[in-house]
Amino acid sequence: MSTGQGADRSTNRSAGRGIEVRHLRAFLAVADESSVTRAAARLQLTQPAVSRTLAALEQHLGIRLVDRSTHHLALTPDGVAFRDRAVAAVAAFDEALAPGRPHHRPLRIGHAWSAFGPYTTPFLRAWQERHPRTPLELLRIDDRTAGLARGEVDAALLRGPVDTPGLVTEVLFSEDQVAAVTADGPLAPHDSLALADLAGGAVILNTVSGITTLGLWPAHDRPAATLTVANTDDWLTAIAAGRGSGVSAASTADMHPHAGVVYRPLTDAPPVPVLLARRDAPGHPALADLAALAREIVARDVRP
Repeated sequence: MSTGQGADRSTNRSAGRGIEVRHLRAFLAVADESSVTRAAARLQLTQPAVSRTLAALEQHLGIRLVDRSTHHLALTPDGVAFRDRAVAAVAAFDEALAPGRPHHRPLRIGHAWSAFGPYTTPFLRAWQERHPRTPLELLRIDDRTAGLARGEVDAALLRGPVDTPGLVTEVLFSEDQVAAVTADGPLAPHDSLALADLAGGAVILNTVSGITTLGLWPAHDRPAATLTVANTDDWLTAIAAGRGSGVSAASTADMHPHAGVVYRPLTDAPPVPVLLARRDAPGHPALADLAALAREIVARDVRP
């Protein structure tokens, strides 16, 4: 009996010695890059070395962290959960060795189409000035949570209500809604529009990352026809081609101008909340700085 227990303790010690911080760094590089090849280049290692390191970590944990079934690598649900723990562990390791040293790992912020709206440029400039050693990457990802739920980003700027489990959100500000109509169409000459004006024709709905649904209209006056698209670019193209009208947040007019589309205020659509979202986990060490600066920029109403 004692021999078996000794063997178990020996196995556990060997497993413990086999996993080092380099395994976590390799996993985080793969998670960030969605590619073993790009992760290897970032770490200045060979691709096989990164693959072996990742496989060793998965074997040690007894879970699959990365879905390799497609050309574009994606984290599994276990991988998303472990990513936050790995970030916290690597940050704690780095802080223990060099207290107060700035964080060099990029802080990735996802958005579905209009980022931080009118505050985008002032925010990016302020971040660069105050946190030059922590690169900030703003990534457009056509997904309702802008890649946050899949672990592709550390935080996200989202619009409209978000009920995805495991996310924590904070309302930063609210935006009015606007109608997007064909530039040479019958609705373009109006200074403002109501939802009923759009209901007479087709409405273009971005069902992947957009927030507009038929529920925006009263049940007795909903659009007779809809056309669904998967991203903002296709949404604009369809409207410019005269295939229908659309509804979006006001910042879309500034962030996505289009020669074939004009934007008009909607007089009876409710405001849209703009949220800063993160996963309900420790996450990137700079998340608190991110939230603090976002609040400050909005409170000061800093715009270009």
